[in-house]
Amino acid sequence: MPLSESDPNPCVPYQHPMPPDAQSDIVVPNAIPDDEGAWVPQAEGVFFRPLCLNISQGYWMNMLRVTRAGILSRHRHPNAVHGYVIKGRWHYLEHDWVATEGSYVYEPPGETHTLVVPDDVEEMITYFQVNGVMYYVDPYGKHLGYEDVFTKIDMCRKHYTKVGLGSDYVNQFIR
Repeated sequence: MPLSESDPNPCVPYQHPMPPDAQSDIVVPNAIPDDEGAWVPQAEGVFFRPLCLNISQGYWMNMLRVTRAGILSRHRHPNAVHGYVIKGRWHYLEHDWVATEGSYVYEPPGETHTLVVPDDVEEMITYFQVNGVMYYVDPYGKHLGYEDVFTKIDMCRKHYTKVGLGSDYVNQFIR
């Protein structure tokens, strides 16, 4: 039901205090930042921009930016992943679809896939919500490494210290 039909004062903000233990909002005015220092390097030509690093539920939301073509990683997720392609395109070796600008991608729990940025794509930016862990493997499933919300925070702290933003810069994204 539209608010205006059921509320005699739809333009009046909520008049009670928010729950005292509720966390503060996160508003990131420039999710795709102009400041190159806001992009955290992950590998050569691969960067991420944190938006929300949720330590209590173990997920993170970020912009993934790739400025080179080729294979980025082969990884597996125990939980669902959601993505929205903002710029460029990419695909997985294991599927016949291509994620293009404006595409939404749902990755079901348990899938293993190999992310590829085609040769003719100069820059790819995708918004991802990753729940749990990214478990890196070889083609036969042998463990090669992992990332979780805590390793992402560590990467941010090191990078933001190095570029002069300070290790506390990442705190604005942690909930």
